[in-house]
Amino acid sequence: MLDYKYYKCNDNNNETIVLLHGLGGNYGIFSKQIATFKKQFHVLAINLPGHGKSPSTSDYDKSFDSDLVVDELLRTLDKLNIGKAHVVGISLGSVVAHHMLQRAPEKVKSAVLGGAITRFTPLATFLLLAGTAVKRFVPYMWLYKLFAYIMMPKANHATAREVFIREAVKMKRHDFLAWYKLAFTVKDTYADVQVKGKSVPKLYISGEEDHLFVEPLLEDTKSDKQAHHLVLKECGHVCNVEKPKEFNAASLEFFNKHRTEHVPISSAL
Repeated sequence: MLDYKYYKCNDNNNETIVLLHGLGGNYGIFSKQIATFKKQFHVLAINLPGHGKSPSTSDYDKSFDSDLVVDELLRTLDKLNIGKAHVVGISLGSVVAHHMLQRAPEKVKSAVLGGAITRFTPLATFLLLAGTAVKRFVPYMWLYKLFAYIMMPKANHATAREVFIREAVKMKRHDFLAWYKLAFTVKDTYADVQVKGKSVPKLYISGEEDHLFVEPLLEDTKSDKQAHHLVLKECGHVCNVEKPKEFNAASLEFFNKHRTEHVPISSAL
C-alpha cells in the first residue's frame, strides 16, 4: 500500500483532491497547496512507489510499470472509499495522471496537470538516451542534478530545483532507474488520453520557461476539447513551487467548476 496523508476538510461532504508528485520528490512538494486546498476539499497526498515511505519499486512480485503504479493508486482510493476524485499531477505526476485517465477515467472528476509532459523534444530525447548509456557507470544523482539544471536553468527556478535535488537524495538508486525506464513510455502514455479520457476536464498549467515540455504540450493538446491551458510568465517547470498563488487560485477555480455540487468561484478563492 502506498504511503499517504489524508487531510480532511471540516465539511464531510466535500470531495477529494489527489496529489501526485514528480520524480525524486514526495508529497512534501505540495506544502504550498495543501493548506489552501484543504479549506475547500479533502486532500489526499500520495508518495508514489520508490518515494518516501511507499514500497520500493523492487518490492512487487511483478514488473514495475505504469499499470502497476495506477493499480496502487486505485487500491489506495478504494481503501479510503474514494469513488471519484480530482487529481493534481506535477511533472512525472502528470504522466501518472494521464495513465490513470487511460486506465480508469471513471475515477477522475477533473485534473490539473502542472509542468505536464506529453512527449520529449529531440534535445530531451538525446539527454535520456545519453543518460541510459552512462547510468550504470555514474552515480544516479549526477544524472538527476544534470537534468534538474537543464530543465530548470534560470535563477528564478532555483527554489524548485533545490527542492527536487534535496528530496531526490533520499531516493534509492534502483528506484530512480526503474522510473527512468518509464520515461521512454511517456508518448504512449498520452497517446489515447483524448479517446479514453475525453470526458474528463483537464487544466494544464505550465511555465512559459518550461523549455523542454511546454511547446509539445500545447501542440499535442490543442485538439482536446476538454483541455484548458494556463501559461505562467517568468515561471519554469515546477510551477506549483515557483508560482503557488497563481497555481492554487487557478486550480481551485477549475475544481469548483467541476465538483458535483458547484461552489461559486468567488467563495472558493
